[in-house]
Amino acid sequence: MSDKRLVVTDDGSHTLYIPELNETYHSTHGAIQESKHIFMEMGLLYFLEREKIEEASILEIGFGTGLNALLCVLFAKAENKSIHYESLEAFPLSEEETSKLNYAQILEGENSTGIFQQIHASPWNEQSRILPKFELFKHEIKVQDYSAKEKFDICFFDAFAPSKQPEMWEVDVLKKVWNALKIHGVFVTYCAKGQLKRDLKSIGFEVESLPGPPGKMQMVRATKI
Repeated sequence: MSDKRLVVTDDGSHTLYIPELNETYHSTHGAIQESKHIFMEMGLLYFLEREKIEEASILEIGFGTGLNALLCVLFAKAENKSIHYESLEAFPLSEEETSKLNYAQILEGENSTGIFQQIHASPWNEQSRILPKFELFKHEIKVQDYSAKEKFDICFFDAFAPSKQPEMWEVDVLKKVWNALKIHGVFVTYCAKGQLKRDLKSIGFEVESLPGPPGKMQMVRATKI
């Protein structure tokens, strides 16, 4: 996917526009706002508070710009939590593309820029340690070809929309996620399509429709039961 264009979203943070898909990596209503609400608050924070534990393992479908990973590293650093983070990406962005993104400057955490650079500089297909308590494993692979070697607490499902990449939302892919999650594991995504909810329920997930981030009425959280 080439010729991506930098877009400033409503909260001042960047996203990238892909002409071939007529799609952006994040909501134009606010990239950071969207990721914080869906993946951090409704996903990671919800899980940690529910389980009353200090660690979590996360499987992300769609590494993209690395924004979700950055938010998780900064959270782990600030809250002294242990996180094992694995992310799948079939089409990694180039260094030129990621170097233009302003997430670290906006978030202004301690050494955010250095951490963001480290996330993207870490090699693909092997484990890296970003912080003493944060492990990162970036897989350059299609989800259809991925086989989980362990079970995860949380899945950040951040693929492009079903209308743009329908193959990412097929039942077989969702079953793969189900198999990769522990019992009571949590699945979160920005998508709230009725078909997605029906498919998740058919697999065995307990599905919740939750308020979405700015510009989106709903999102979905599902629990493996």
